[in-house]
Amino acid sequence: MRWSSAVSDISSLTRAVDDTAEQVEIGLDGPSADLVFAFISSHHAPSYYSVVELVRSRFPGAIVIGCSAGGVIGAGHEVEKTPGVALTAASLPGVVITPFEFEKEELPNPDASPDAWEALIGVPASDHPSIVLLPDPFTLPSEALVEGLDYAYPDSVKIGGLASGGTVNGANALFSNRGTRRSGAVGVALSGNVVVDSVVAQGCRPIGTAMVVTGSNDNVITELDGELPLDILRSLFDEGDEREKRLIRRSLQIGILMDPFQDQFEAGDFLIRNVIGADGDNGALAVGERIREGQVVQFHVHDATSASAGLGASLTRYANDHPDTAPSGALLFSALGRGERLFGRVDHDTDLFQSVVGSMPVTGFFCNGEIGPVGGSTFLHGYTSSFALFSPREPTAV
Repeated sequence: MRWSSAVSDISSLTRAVDDTAEQVEIGLDGPSADLVFAFISSHHAPSYYSVVELVRSRFPGAIVIGCSAGGVIGAGHEVEKTPGVALTAASLPGVVITPFEFEKEELPNPDASPDAWEALIGVPASDHPSIVLLPDPFTLPSEALVEGLDYAYPDSVKIGGLASGGTVNGANALFSNRGTRRSGAVGVALSGNVVVDSVVAQGCRPIGTAMVVTGSNDNVITELDGELPLDILRSLFDEGDEREKRLIRRSLQIGILMDPFQDQFEAGDFLIRNVIGADGDNGALAVGERIREGQVVQFHVHDATSASAGLGASLTRYANDHPDTAPSGALLFSALGRGERLFGRVDHDTDLFQSVVGSMPVTGFFCNGEIGPVGGSTFLHGYTSSFALFSPREPTAV
């Protein structure tokens, strides 16, 4: 297995594709590409319909998957404010590559059997595929898609990002061998001689203590450890310094522990969701997820320091848990709110990734939402960097 990646900020799409393709071909060092991911910044929007033809002219035997982007990542470098074309190509011996694409109308209904989802993706769950998803946020219900795939493929990694670069319906683009589409989703399922690991860093740190939900109604928390949630939050605010108070005002989140049997946990064990409202009359809090009584939750805040520390901790955990794994390449699906606008410099996440995990081709884009697993289930995230790391199942495979 071999991966190669490149990025270009040349303003001409044709020249940028030629430039990146030439670098990628050198990186492959002989083997032909079986799979190419292409991420194209919105600066090239007038030429979106040329993308697939240009990429396939350089990699005629490869399956092409990609999308438009608010910023691109290639060869471990993040390009956010200028034209950007990022390509990664992989030679994948022994890997079965199944591309798919569909529209909203083709999604199975909520009562459909797993067979309907397997027909949509084109791979049986018994093959244990890893699935990379690139949905359009305006034309397809991504949460329903992720929930359905979790139901049909419970043992498979599902990871990806929502196309970005456009602000209205029809402004984004999705790329596949069939051409460019403006709606639905594209993606690829990989099975056979491949292992896809994931690292999901949600960009927040916990404050206060973990608490048990003792009263709830759908997405409204009415009681925590027998107390009113708003009273607990006010106490946290009063006890905090000025910086903490500012973060509570501007970036308050809540973390929901995904494993009900876990008695020791870290920040990365929580699913992070927005606190979307408070009721001053009854002390309840509304959050961006359904909540059940008995779940463990903890307040979190989001800022650059928290995001950097959270990513470092998640990557270190991965490296410690996989000491004998040497990934050949990685995809990075990062939130539009990260990057230079959050950290004040480019390449923060890619630099940290390579310093902790190791040097390898890293490619991706800044997304309208990130897809990745937390606690054994797959979710749609915000503020997140979601990595997919690719390794051969058989270490001796070339």
